[in-house]
Amino acid sequence: MPLPTSKNKPTHNWQFEAIGTQWSIETARALDVDERTAISELIDSFDRTYSRFRDDSLVSSMATKAGVYAFPGDALQLIGFYRELYRATNGAVSPLVGQLLSEAGYDKTYSLQPGQISKVPAWDEVMQWDDLTVEMSRPALLDFGAAGKGYLADLVGELLERSGYEQYVVDASGDIRTRGITEVVGLENPFDASTVIGAVPLRDASLCASATNRRTWGDWHHIVDPKRRLPMRSIVATWVMASSTMVADGLATALFFVPAKELSGWEFQYVRLHANGMIERSEDFVGELYI
Repeated sequence: MPLPTSKNKPTHNWQFEAIGTQWSIETARALDVDERTAISELIDSFDRTYSRFRDDSLVSSMATKAGVYAFPGDALQLIGFYRELYRATNGAVSPLVGQLLSEAGYDKTYSLQPGQISKVPAWDEVMQWDDLTVEMSRPALLDFGAAGKGYLADLVGELLERSGYEQYVVDASGDIRTRGITEVVGLENPFDASTVIGAVPLRDASLCASATNRRTWGDWHHIVDPKRRLPMRSIVATWVMASSTMVADGLATALFFVPAKELSGWEFQYVRLHANGMIERSEDFVGELYI
């Protein structure tokens, strides 16, 4: 939830919908047709690889039969990060939750009708990775929602930088990457989305949030415990600042399952809101909290 920003804010704002969510790209000069086309093609290529909501994606193919599948070159960083998150959270953050989410009702048709929930397999039980290829011992539906959108925001930002943009804000529906300017971002109150519980000045960094009041249906929401096969309840919201949007996005999910000390392999600042109202934050958190 952005708040009023500092001066020198980019004056051009391109808003569009992609991968099922709203995007905003703010730049000092307007993106031309070729630049917009390049960004749109990048996002579509990413979606055709990682989306479990479209029938023509690589992920959907992997859910239909066992075999060896090749991922694009930009997958190394994302898959490697997921593997690290999987280890750091003892398997709680796993791309293999795709089938669980689908069976819970968060499926291709958004049926929002929970059914029988299957056991989530272990990483090495199903997937054997070798560089950019993966051998699936059996079909499995993957979900890259924990860090995928953040990684895509990084890819879009890197494309802007290659095009000569030194000042920009990429906002992928709350996964925010800034370069060259300060963006003051509000921390949305999960108990009342019309208010904020704090604000963060963001410059040359990324901020991502995860909350149980987003993508909810019935007794379910999108942050699920693969071992208990139930939605998480003890934490209601997290916010993470890091140099990478991918890292901020993934750690915002990881903090639902483990305390920050278990994620010491990364440099980040965070705020974590418990269901009982208790709030914790990192000692170096640069923002302001109002509660």
